[in-house]
Formats: sequence, structure tokens, C-alpha cells
Amino acid sequence: MEKNLLEEVRAKANVWLNGDYDADTKAKVKALLDADDTTELVESFYKDLEFGTGGLRGIMGVGSNRMNIYTVGAATQGLANYLRKNYGKKADIKVVVGHDCRNNSRLFAETTANIFSANGIKVYLFEDLRPTPEISFAIRYLGCQSGVVVTASHNPKEYNGYKAYWEDGAQVIPPHDTGIILEVNKIKNVSDIKFNGNPELIETIGENVDSVFLDKIKALSLSPDIVAKHNDLKIVYTPIHGTGMTLIPRALEMFGFKNVIRVEEQFVKSGDFPTVVSPNPEEPAAMKLAVEKAKEVDADIVMASDPDADRMGIAVKNDKGEWILVNGNQTAQMFIYYLIRRNKELGLLKGNEYIVKTIVTTEQIAAIANKYHVPYFDVYTGFKWIAAVMREQEGKKRYIGGGEESYGFLVEDFVRDKDAVSACVMIAEVAAWAKDNGKSVYELIQDIYLEFGFSKEKGISVVKKGKEGAEEIKKMMTKFRSCPPKEIAGSKVLVVKDYNSLRRIDMVSGSSTEMDMPEAENVLQYFTEDGTKISVRPSGTEPKIKFYIEVRLPLANRAEFDAVNAAADKKVEAVRASLGV
Repeated sequence: MEKNLLEEVRAKANVWLNGDYDADTKAKVKALLDADDTTELVESFYKDLEFGTGGLRGIMGVGSNRMNIYTVGAATQGLANYLRKNYGKKADIKVVVGHDCRNNSRLFAETTANIFSANGIKVYLFEDLRPTPEISFAIRYLGCQSGVVVTASHNPKEYNGYKAYWEDGAQVIPPHDTGIILEVNKIKNVSDIKFNGNPELIETIGENVDSVFLDKIKALSLSPDIVAKHNDLKIVYTPIHGTGMTLIPRALEMFGFKNVIRVEEQFVKSGDFPTVVSPNPEEPAAMKLAVEKAKEVDADIVMASDPDADRMGIAVKNDKGEWILVNGNQTAQMFIYYLIRRNKELGLLKGNEYIVKTIVTTEQIAAIANKYHVPYFDVYTGFKWIAAVMREQEGKKRYIGGGEESYGFLVEDFVRDKDAVSACVMIAEVAAWAKDNGKSVYELIQDIYLEFGFSKEKGISVVKKGKEGAEEIKKMMTKFRSCPPKEIAGSKVLVVKDYNSLRRIDMVSGSSTEMDMPEAENVLQYFTEDGTKISVRPSGTEPKIKFYIEVRLPLANRAEFDAVNAAADKKVEAVRASLGV
């Protein structure tokens, strides 16, 4: 370890040891300074936990690079200062504060509420854990200017996080994101943070918002008669120890589903997530108990929400009676297919509807939208960009759905973030609709492929650690950008989209046109003659580069499904080999 770095770290730790910090924090800092092994000391202090465009996320503990009341305090003081700058003439600035099930989430939420109130800002603080989408809803419903959710989503138990929202209920985007970051970075000393709250400005909320939110969720149903007919649909649900337990069973019951089977071991509120290694519904291990319960009761569908209940994963039985996980792309296309088809069946398509997807999400969604003449928007990764389109189209066109491959979906327009509450009830309704048409959910997925062609998507993350790794990722992107492949897995590249220069390049004619996007991002896409799409994107938060591969094949009938699926796997591997990943 560099001597200079260790000296800097010790100097920084000594500021905490001798500064205006609480006794428990000082004791823990002293223990780090006294330890023979300096690894944890360095990790805790070698940099400041960065307030990025999505807020904070990090491991909990003492130190400038950890989630604790002081790093949360600096973030909140900076946000409060920015709100005062933006809404200085407004008599009453209001915010909502909510949190998930994680260790210290309540402490961080109360700390946040106290700091806002100490700055003269009215706070609506949820009484206990609540789903992230309900906080988004509450910001709009209560006429607030901002909001904060304390959550680290589906990260391991050592983590916590802090997400900032704007007055439209969406996570902050330009120019507010950079404006808030500038204010947060101005907080240099703990003495800059106003910790002593004003109780008169903090109002506890709960059922008074829950009931309104659930009533609005219930009104989303497009097939109440079909649900009533199949109200005994066997649904296994797990919140994986998180916030979904507060509203999702109630929402399913209000929709009319009477046979919801709970995975009781995972209805225990716990930031330790005792039954899983990672509380991520994308991972088979996190779904294991729910699938076992489904086998036991012969369920129709399994659904799970992540700890802050903004993302949802499902499992269904295939044609061989085996339980399989449905990926985010398949779920997204099923949602969009149902929402458009059902709106059409009910005579609700008037020509002013639209849907939204992210650029790395399956092109099946575009194919579905095009067939039914529903316009769609392609946006950057992250639900804040879907919300930005919703804000732009508000009062002009009707939003009927949106989603992304990473298990985030949104059916309603009164929330501006992904929502597992509405996603769970709507996917249950999709299952009832399929059953009413004599199909299982698995057969519905197959039918979409039969109608629009088979597609298979695979995400690959290449990790490159440290400073050298970051340089290597930079070089990879430079090479892909300056020397784009002429063919991939034997198929000619027809189009390259470079979101850094915002140019769409026609590889056949050599011409290029400008793309209409809100800002530049370091993403490249290749589209080939056989329908393959590849997206290349360095992660903004982790030392890795991500490749999103989508291949397409024709599918003539159900009997061919397994063979075509296997052929698609081989095609994905051929694409990987072509790209050298």
C-alpha cells in the first residue's frame, strides 16, 4: 500500500476521531486506527462516498466512504440547500421520506427527516417501511417538491442507499441532478449539517396514503370480470423480507384474487435477509423457497418483489411441468402485449396512446407496438428516463405501460418509478386472462414468440478491477467506437448507434443522422442483417463493461420451441466469440 495514501487516510480518520461526531462513531474510528490490519481503515476513508445522479449507495459503517448518519446528513443538507435555492420564494417547501427493511434504514430516514425540518422544510415521514413506488406516488399526491427513499434495492445486506426524487415523483435528472451534487459537495464539515430537527414540521403518514394508493392501483384492472371468474388462481408470493409485504397481498386481494399463498419464512421483516444470500428476484436462489412452495401447492404462478418493491420477478410452469424463471425481457413483452391487446379489445385505443422501453430492452416490444400502431419511445437505461417521457407527454398522450429488461415495470401514470405493487397485480391479471383463453402463462409467452418471431436476450458483464481495469474498459470502448465490426457472428452490421456522439451510422451507405436523445451517454449499439442487436455500455457505478445481446430466429410452431431456443443459445455464443467477450 502506498505510504502517502495511508497517511492521508489516517489524517482523515483523525478528523472524525476529534471532530463533532458521536461517541459510538469515535470509538469505531479509534478501533480502525488501532488495528494492525489497515484494510478496513483504508476502505472506509480513502475517498468520500459519492453522491451521484441516483443519490448514494454503499456499505454501512463509519467513515467518509460508508453509509452512516454523517454521509446521509451531508446528502440531505445539500439537497435541502438546493431546494431552498430552487423554491426560495415558496412559503412551504414539502418533502416525503420513506425507507425499506434494511438495517439502519429507519435511523437514516429519521435523520433525513430531522435535517429537512431543521432547514424549515415540511416532512411527511412514513410510519414504517413502504414500497419505493408509494413514496413516488406520495410526492405527487401530497404536492411535494422532493422526496427521499432510504434503500439499496436488491444489493447484499451490508449495503444501504439514498435515492432523491423531484416534484414529479421521478428520480432527479438534468439539470437538477448536477445542481444537487454541487450543493452536496459544498458540505465540507459536520458542523454544516443541521441535525436538530423541528418536530412541528414532521408529520407521520401511513394508512391515509396507503388506502388512496391502493384504490388507484385497483382502478388499473382491465379485466375485473375475468379476475372474478378465475379468483381462485393459485398465486405464490414472496416479499423476500422487504416492503412488498405491506401492500402487495392487500393489492392482490383488492383486485379480487382470493388464493394468495404466502412464503411465510420470507414475510419476516429483516435487513439481514436470513433466507437468501442476495435478495434479488433475478437470481434462482432468491426464488428457491417460493418455487418449492409452488410445487407443494401446485400453483399457477410465482411472484416476488425485491426489498424496496420496485422490481418484480416471476416463475411459471413450462410444458413439461418444470418451474422456470421468466426473465425481465419476457415479462416486459408480456405486459406490453396484454396492455395493448386488452386496450384494443375494450375499444380504449383512441390513437393518442404510447409506451416506453429502454434501449437495451428487447425489440419485441417495438414489434408489438408497431403491429398495433401504438407509438413507442426508446430511452436510456434507468426508470428516470421513462419518467422524463411521461412528464413530457403529460396532458398530450395517454401512457399505457413501460418497462426495462432489469425487472422494472410500470403500468400507471400516477407513479413515476418502477412499481412491483402494480406489476404483481397486473401479472396476476395477465395469468387469469391467459387461463380464460385456455392457456398457461408459459403458453402465452410462446404465443407472443409465434406471432412476432423468437428472440433471446443475454446480458454479459465483464469485470475489470482497479485503475488498470478502468483504463482497459476505456480502451475497449475506444476500439469498438473507432473500428466498429463489419459483421458479427457471420451477419453484416447494417446500423451503428453511438449515443456518445448521438449519431446513427448507416454502415451500408456510410451516411449518418443525428439521434434525438436528452443527453450523450457512453453506449454503443450494433444492428445486424439477421436482426441481432448488441448494446455495449460501461457501468457508471461498478468496474465493469456490460454487453446486452439479443438474437432473433423464426418460430413456426410450439413443437419447434425447444430446438429454436437451443439454436438461439448457440447464436448468442457465436456473437460472444465475435465480440471477444
